[in-house]
Amino acid sequence: MSSVQLLCQWHKGDRCFTERMWETYLSTEKILYVIIAVIGVPVNLVAIAILSRGKCGLSSCTTRYLVAMAVSDFLVIIFGVISLRIKHFFFPMSFLNITPVCSIVFVLNGTVTDCSVWFTVTFTFDRFIAICCPKLKTEYCTGKTAAIVLTTIGVLLFLRNIPYYFAYEPKEIIDNTPWFCRMKPSYYFDPGWVGFDWFDTVLTPLLPFAVILLLNALTIRYILVASRVRKGLRGRNKGENSSDPEMESRRRSMVLLFAISSTFILLWVTVVADFIYYQVRGSGGNYSESELVFLYVGYLLRNVSCCTNTFIYAITQSKFREQMMRAAKYPATSVLRIIKQA
Repeated sequence: MSSVQLLCQWHKGDRCFTERMWETYLSTEKILYVIIAVIGVPVNLVAIAILSRGKCGLSSCTTRYLVAMAVSDFLVIIFGVISLRIKHFFFPMSFLNITPVCSIVFVLNGTVTDCSVWFTVTFTFDRFIAICCPKLKTEYCTGKTAAIVLTTIGVLLFLRNIPYYFAYEPKEIIDNTPWFCRMKPSYYFDPGWVGFDWFDTVLTPLLPFAVILLLNALTIRYILVASRVRKGLRGRNKGENSSDPEMESRRRSMVLLFAISSTFILLWVTVVADFIYYQVRGSGGNYSESELVFLYVGYLLRNVSCCTNTFIYAITQSKFREQMMRAAKYPATSVLRIIKQA
């Protein structure tokens, strides 16, 4: 089966691009996914290494959320980009295409994708509590709470994705070995599977999308009100130009929070829009050519979101930049130290 025919089976409808158009799309997609992997693997490893040292001036709970997000993004690159997309282009007959193996890969990819999304939600909620709920901050915004929340969510999301292992069937039987994975026809018609698909889409990304927008709106409202009150009080007591360490701390937290959450929303909005359009149109999933382009661009942007957080940290966090510079200089300084000792 050609890569064009295989890709044509991935969407839900019956229509497919012409051979030439799919070849053009596949060539472009191949290059873009390789770029995502080449960038995503090292930048997430750098983020994990730097944040894990705890020298970026961030609280322990914030550090744990950011490390968890970097780990989940790294695993999305491994399972979603390399093991599914790039493998399809360069190793079409890999052992990863044996049906039980690729079923497991789909389960793991679904799990880490859900974790990437929901860890962003938990980080947003943590910052909402830290900024808007001072009385709860000391109890909730701790490293221990962050570890419990992240572990619980990770386990639940893994259990939630296990049914996907049973949703696939072999495409071919070669020498009594089942090869490749495709959705069972019953997945699209059986009420249980249809309900599971709805639950899956609502859980990721519709509900996180709504929660992040709501929490950001409430955070912005709280900060604007608090800023006006504090400026008024400090203006009467110490002058309009006096510094306010608390507001400066809130500003830094706000910049990091909004940079991460807004990037997530922008890169996931295409997938959300496609789902809403598909449900409103209600045409049985028969995509036109332009609609298919929109769908697969959404998948591509969704994977791009796993490469952005490290750049956000570098732009918004000065101490993170310092640690990056030290890490970049470390090989050269080590060589010079060895030369001097010799």
